[in-house]
Amino acid sequence: MNRFSDFYKSKKMKRLLFLIPGLLMFNLLLAQQEPQFTQFMYNKLVYNPAYAGSNEATCIQGFYRTQWIGIEGAPTSMLVSFNMPLTNQRVGLGGTIYRNTIGIQENIGAEASYAYRFQVGNGFLGIGAMASVKLLRANFGETDPIQQNDGAIPANLQSKFVPNFGVGAYYHNQRFFVGLSVPRLLQNNIDFADEDRVISREIRHIYAMGGVAIPLSDNVKLQPQVLLKYVDGAPFDADANLSLILLDRYMLGASYRLGGSKRSGIGESVDIILGAQITNNLFLSFGYDITLSELKNYNDGTIEVLLRYCFGKPEGEEFLNPRFF
Repeated sequence: MNRFSDFYKSKKMKRLLFLIPGLLMFNLLLAQQEPQFTQFMYNKLVYNPAYAGSNEATCIQGFYRTQWIGIEGAPTSMLVSFNMPLTNQRVGLGGTIYRNTIGIQENIGAEASYAYRFQVGNGFLGIGAMASVKLLRANFGETDPIQQNDGAIPANLQSKFVPNFGVGAYYHNQRFFVGLSVPRLLQNNIDFADEDRVISREIRHIYAMGGVAIPLSDNVKLQPQVLLKYVDGAPFDADANLSLILLDRYMLGASYRLGGSKRSGIGESVDIILGAQITNNLFLSFGYDITLSELKNYNDGTIEVLLRYCFGKPEGEEFLNPRFF
């Protein structure tokens, strides 16, 4: 019998199924509101509009993440994005469509990014801006409250559109990259209640990222990289990754994410990432998170899948480098 069976049947589980979506939503509203991605190095456009055009080829990618497998109402994320360079690599354009769910809440959004790139030394500095719109929806009819007919809980689907904009800077060359961004500058009211009452609002998230490629041999490179996350009023958070790049085609990496429980103090997760440049144009990678917090007893980890295709790479040329600098 599955080790979750007895737990699912217990009163504790029934209470958890109701409380976890609410707690997760509360955490999103007051702390880290944006979804997290283990493969942040392959998903930079979501964090920083100045990344647009840095691939030096037109690329489109699909991304799927299911978090805390086995817990009902846990977060899931799906997105499709593209970015492309224009005008001799001076201008970059990007766009993203995504759907994030957590508990009874669903966020569907679209983002458009623009970057202007300056040659600085042997690399490029991009200054970017992004505009976004997000549809917030919560189906309170899916809740199963302990106290039935609670007038404080709406009985139907509620929704709201929220526009925003952000800015960022991103520098990269063949050896390293650094970036700083604030994807959402407006602190919009995100309540479903009357506009005069503000219980929760969007909070500015500041992201800093960086990485370097260290040659170990002609065919092997070591790549440490980090994503730092800061939200006013929330604990500092960060992802640290160390990867091996083999033959400029294969990637094997491990990551550690801060956060999780204050009680255990050992972090949110440790993660494994495997990637391969399958053809000149096609890149595929997988990520798996092992939970470190108290939720580790109730889930089977987190899975991410990324598939990217870049156009315009002639046959016979070298593989598109998976470093994404």
